Amino acid sequence: MKFSLSWLKDHLETTASVDDIARALNAIGLEVEGIENPAEKLAGFRVARVLTAARHPDADKLQVLTVDTGEGAPLQVVCGAPNARAGLVGVLGLPGAVVPANGMVLKVAAVRGVESNGMMCSTRELELGEDHDGIIELPEDVPVGTPFAQYHGADPVFDVAITPNRPDCMGVYGIARDLAAAGLGTLKPIAANPVAGAFPCPIEIRIDDREGCPAFFGRVVRGVRNGASPQWLQDRLKSAGQRPISALVDLTNYLMLAYGRPAHAYDLARLTGALVARRARDGESVVALNGKEYALDAEMTVIADDTGVHDIAGIMGGEHSGCSDQTTDVLLEIAYFDPTRIAATGRKLNLTSDARGRFERGVDPQFFDTGLDVLTGLIVAHCGGQASEVIRAGAPPVAPKVVAYDPALAGSLGGVAIAPDEQRRTLASLGFAVADDWAVTVPGWRPDIDGAPDIVEEVIRIHGLDNIASVPLPRADGVARPTATAAQKLERRLRRAAAARGSHEAVTWSFLPEAEAEVFAGGNGGLWVLANPISEDMKAMRPSLLPGLLLAARRNLSRGAGGLRLFEIGRRYLRGDAGASDERQTLAVVLAGEKAPRGWATGKGVPFDAYDAKAEALALLAEAGAPVDSLQVMGEAGPQFHPGQSATLRLGPKTVLARFGMLHPSVLKRFDIDAPVAVAELFLDAIPARKGAAGFARPHYAPPALQAVTRDFAFLVPTALPAGDLVRVVKGADKANIVAARLFDDFRGAGVPDGHKSLAIEVTLQPGDKSYGEADLKAIAEKVTAAAAKLGATLRG
Repeated sequence: MKFSLSWLKDHLETTASVDDIARALNAIGLEVEGIENPAEKLAGFRVARVLTAARHPDADKLQVLTVDTGEGAPLQVVCGAPNARAGLVGVLGLPGAVVPANGMVLKVAAVRGVESNGMMCSTRELELGEDHDGIIELPEDVPVGTPFAQYHGADPVFDVAITPNRPDCMGVYGIARDLAAAGLGTLKPIAANPVAGAFPCPIEIRIDDREGCPAFFGRVVRGVRNGASPQWLQDRLKSAGQRPISALVDLTNYLMLAYGRPAHAYDLARLTGALVARRARDGESVVALNGKEYALDAEMTVIADDTGVHDIAGIMGGEHSGCSDQTTDVLLEIAYFDPTRIAATGRKLNLTSDARGRFERGVDPQFFDTGLDVLTGLIVAHCGGQASEVIRAGAPPVAPKVVAYDPALAGSLGGVAIAPDEQRRTLASLGFAVADDWAVTVPGWRPDIDGAPDIVEEVIRIHGLDNIASVPLPRADGVARPTATAAQKLERRLRRAAAARGSHEAVTWSFLPEAEAEVFAGGNGGLWVLANPISEDMKAMRPSLLPGLLLAARRNLSRGAGGLRLFEIGRRYLRGDAGASDERQTLAVVLAGEKAPRGWATGKGVPFDAYDAKAEALALLAEAGAPVDSLQVMGEAGPQFHPGQSATLRLGPKTVLARFGMLHPSVLKRFDIDAPVAVAELFLDAIPARKGAAGFARPHYAPPALQAVTRDFAFLVPTALPAGDLVRVVKGADKANIVAARLFDDFRGAGVPDGHKSLAIEVTLQPGDKSYGEADLKAIAEKVTAAAAKLGATLRG
């Protein structure tokens, strides 16, 4: 929300400085994001008088001027403006000044061989208007040498961030009200002088959609002259970032920006029959004021006449019935539209506007007649004409909201004991009516106030949040007990472990575009889709952490990253039985692009593969306390994975702890990723709790007295047999003696029958109280070969 200091003073009687106003706004919860001082842009420009004007010797359209700057000798300036002449008082940009319109730094330079010491400026060059046909002409009595910013009266502009719960501050008057309550001045009453109707309203106004439009007030003004707005109005709209269009349009925008009340003006000559607030019909469309055509449906409220739709209600008017320079009769509309309907229509049409932002947050339903009086008075004063009687169709929802309040809550909830009389004064200055029994009636412009805690917030923020004393929380004697839960401790360990392995933590949205979320929704019971999303790109709750990480990987890869290692810990949201909500803690890892760049030893860059993802999954599962030695590698990772390069890690046939592998090419294409991507997803909720996890002390460790012994075994196994299954069986063949087993060779070639492979496993044996004899080693070897035989493995000779 932008507004100038002079605009604020239209509504607030104050002598406060710009800095004082900014501090007060921040103190009462209206964050000042910036203050623009136009005087800074006009530094280096001063009032100057043209003494002589002679034709340029080498250019027909240029003149050589001598200009009096009010100090020192006159300067020579080359100028191409047709109105440049001796005696003209204008604005000179001196060398070193920066032209606001284009950022050009003025300097002494030769123009067609003639030295020029600056530039005589036009209105457009100083961003004071659109006129560029000639240089600025000032009154002859303006003192020469005066800084132009001082003469022009540069007006500071505040840029204030308005939170969604404060629709009352979407107008300058609401901000002035808050500042007056904070003691920074006196709020001026709204200048709304009723304009009596000189004739009956010549057009019927009615409502056929009372749910979407409970109230529609309107009146006609005949005989208006629509031209350029007065300068004061243009200045205020420009300070708010608006482009002045015409007096009628600008006055409706002024009402919205000054009082937070959107309004609309129709060219009466372009309307046929009654003007009706109704539902749109499927197949209807309208060309809005932005020049774009929008297809409508029966869920949208529109304003239409007998010929068709003229207004997307509460969002944007139609191009056909908009006001132009030829408009002589105008119909004014002030209506109340359902905020939920406005929000849904705006999202569906992907159409935003200042009016939509205000109707979504909630406009004051009690500001109908006053708002129409203000708008009518401004139009009659600046455009002329006669106003008709007012037609009031429907009624706005003006039922008073009364909140039972106890002034002691300021101390118990807000932490500041404030005298009841001061609280009563504060609430009254904000527009609340306070009864003797502290029943507080909420004003219509504050739809955010629902209960007593909201009243406390109002009292405290005006009293001053800085006045809340810092009070330490009570602390028990002795060593503080740990507060982190087991789940929080697990997350911390996993974050450190993933980071230590070279991955970067990402934090992505819990909301996804529906199409991307659908890719990973298979088998999860469907998506949770929000009824009122922030945007269409944040409509579905994520069924997996992988889509968000893939979108992050795509952004980085498209910006030149060669390889990425990303991880995230968060919740995925699933639909349970009968649509029940199911949130599950998950850790996801994405390895995209190159694992190692090209080099002299490897040649081309080395991409990530499924084994890299498996290594990440196993390492992180081990850190989480999962029994990784007991895990089985099985298929069915999901349709999102490459069927030949993916698997699951399971504890038994049903308990899936993780899935890993390369993503399917169709998934990469869907996410527009042109690089190999390996991923791993750990389901932390499925990891069984450690036995004896109540204590944090590790068991005592004593190194063995005798040296370990290693033995190698080479087995012929079917090609389809996973090596991990064989290693697990071998390790469990004699748990009393075998402490480790690892695969060190996978051979397929000469000497190995077709359909088989040779797997070599190193087995580590740890003797207990005595060294192994030959008989002991032979017995262990027989147990190993017998266990392997159960999988169809035979010992190679």
